Amino acid sequence: METYTSIPEDLKLAVLEKIKPTEAERKKLTAVQEELASEVKAAADKLHVPDICVKMVGSAARGTWLSGTHDIDVFISFPEETPRKDLEKKGMEIAREVAKYAEYAEDRHAEHPYLNIIYKGFDVDLVPCFRVASACQLKSAVDRTPFHNEFVKTRIEGREEDVLLMKQFMRGGGVYGSELKTQGFSGYLTELLIIYYGSFEKTVKAASSWKPGQKIDIMQHSELEHTEPLVIVDPTDPRRNVAAALSLDKFCMFIDHCREFLKSPELKFFFPSRPLPVEDKEFLEILESRKSSQLAIVFETPDVVDDVLYPQLYKMEQAAASLITEYDFSLIKTGVWSGKTETVVMLELISAALPNVKKRIGPPVWVREHAQKFKGKYEGDENVFGGYIENGKYIFEVQRKYTTAKGLLEDRLLNSSLGKQVHQSVSKGFEVLEDAEICRLKDQDFRVFLRKWV
Repeated sequence: METYTSIPEDLKLAVLEKIKPTEAERKKLTAVQEELASEVKAAADKLHVPDICVKMVGSAARGTWLSGTHDIDVFISFPEETPRKDLEKKGMEIAREVAKYAEYAEDRHAEHPYLNIIYKGFDVDLVPCFRVASACQLKSAVDRTPFHNEFVKTRIEGREEDVLLMKQFMRGGGVYGSELKTQGFSGYLTELLIIYYGSFEKTVKAASSWKPGQKIDIMQHSELEHTEPLVIVDPTDPRRNVAAALSLDKFCMFIDHCREFLKSPELKFFFPSRPLPVEDKEFLEILESRKSSQLAIVFETPDVVDDVLYPQLYKMEQAAASLITEYDFSLIKTGVWSGKTETVVMLELISAALPNVKKRIGPPVWVREHAQKFKGKYEGDENVFGGYIENGKYIFEVQRKYTTAKGLLEDRLLNSSLGKQVHQSVSKGFEVLEDAEICRLKDQDFRVFLRKWV
């Protein structure tokens, strides 16, 4: 068993000094929350919508938000018996009334519509929901959030700093965020880990020994079996796994991050230095030292939210990988990057070119019917270089259809399953850049991605 040193208190204090909200920040947040609650109630009165409750939820309401983050979640709760159509219509009318005082507003859609606004510098979600009796009687997915809020608020007191440390630690390890782009740990999941294990340090030590299938059931009320790497049974809903969005790779990255940190606890695990964009000269030198082939499929970024875009990008990444391997190219790795204007799917191959000849191995000669059929298929074909018998089997050396991965992708990519919006964007036009051609992509965020890639 590996032995670890304890985490120095002065290190925790140094991190908290950077991430713990100041008293002035807290006062401003509280004032804006109170103001928003008043605006929602005033809007409901103005629009003659009775029996509305306003609930502040999320980390801002629980005291577990990081300094510098300005997110507020305002839930506009309607009586359970409200028809969904009325909830959506009246909820959005109230939200739009509040948005008259905002700097910016944007309609968004989860299971039902909600409004995102920028209000006095804060990123605010105004979300209509049903006021149900328990999280087991949901009428929409967002209805459980107020129950999460109550569960955490009654148990997190005195451990808020541990949550802040854990959130920043996960950020440092690149695993914080449950959106489909990141596939990591949500804020609620982070809070549940601290509630279950008791502190930041205990959570890190426990996680360093996790294996896929790790299950935590705080309320001991699990109703379903789950197959995800980490199972955290929702304390408010025994059927739900809070960690369902966590991918196997992010689960393992967190385990590794914990182990490395415990070996040598340092500030860099919370605040890693951002890699510099790779310059052309350095990239070309790395290409020369790797002796592999790099391909970049470049197309216009579809105009959709990340939670729609990234599942389609990962689908395209898999489709491109399958196509490449189907035609005998040896794949090393794949990756995706998306910016405001351009999106890139990266492929690294052992070689992007193959010989013109491909060996087709048939059945043994003595398996007469199949052997004759195989021989008849290739004999006399103008794309066949020659045939012979080897180890008792018919062998034909045939001309390969695609000798370059670039040509294959240009010709066949659009026949692959890419997802609706990504397919539409790729259909408008894409290019496949190879090796030094990738230097044509100048976006600095892409160049940071490229440094990590190589």
